[in-house]
Amino acid sequence: MDDVSEPVGIVQASIDGREASSGVLGAAKAHTCCRKAQWMGLSRDWGNVARKISLLVTKSVITMQGGREDDRDARSRVERPTRSVGPAGNASAGGSGSGRNNVVVKVGMVGDAQVGKTSLMVKYVEGKFDEDYIHTLGVNFMEKTIALRNTEITFSIWDLGGHREFISMLPLVCNDAVAILFMFDLSRKATLTSIKEWYRQVRSINKNAFPFLVGMKYDHFANFAIEEQEDITKQARKFAKAMKAPLIFTSASHSINVQKVFKVVLSKVFDLKCTVPIIDRVGDPILQY
Repeated sequence: MDDVSEPVGIVQASIDGREASSGVLGAAKAHTCCRKAQWMGLSRDWGNVARKISLLVTKSVITMQGGREDDRDARSRVERPTRSVGPAGNASAGGSGSGRNNVVVKVGMVGDAQVGKTSLMVKYVEGKFDEDYIHTLGVNFMEKTIALRNTEITFSIWDLGGHREFISMLPLVCNDAVAILFMFDLSRKATLTSIKEWYRQVRSINKNAFPFLVGMKYDHFANFAIEEQEDITKQARKFAKAMKAPLIFTSASHSINVQKVFKVVLSKVFDLKCTVPIIDRVGDPILQY
């Protein structure tokens, strides 16, 4: 694939059920430049959108490349469109002033508190990592647009706070999403066990989104005894198989598999050939799809 890491625009917001605030993301301090934009219309016919993007950019051009992990978006520029913050459609295709075609891909992130959801989102969008725990109050929302030849693909990423008090906001994250990242902390086995309940609740809202099982904090997990790594990896693989989901171990703090998570998402959503190398040896950062 062409450089799927090339950023075009970034947007951030936060919703706690009462008001929108950009201050909740301590790690996401954005410099903004104003640009008018229209909120892309909702589209529930994902099959048609997938066919459109396949026609716009041929599969021979969009081939997923493994490449070296590079989360430093030095070329990023932050933009805050004048559109309102609200649930994105699962996909929306349209034109832009630059002559590019636009597609929006909504991605939901769920999992227990402190597993690393916000850290992964901020790392992917802004290339930053904050050592301090970022407590998500309700829902965090960020966007990142990448360029693929004449097509702009905007990841609309929605992160739900893991505390049960925010479970009523799960539909906001899941409705119209085409991909859901089920996230757990590799260093806390209980957060993997919780995936069963998260999966049940998500599927009661959205039965069609592609599932992805993402193990966070691989940098801590790598220090575990090999027997413990084998046990947790075995259970994670069992869950991923039952969910029919790719399994990816990542670390936001050490930039391990951060970009590749979203490359695999693109390959699944658009049914593209993915050449990101598969890693299946226990002790290494697992990447299976």
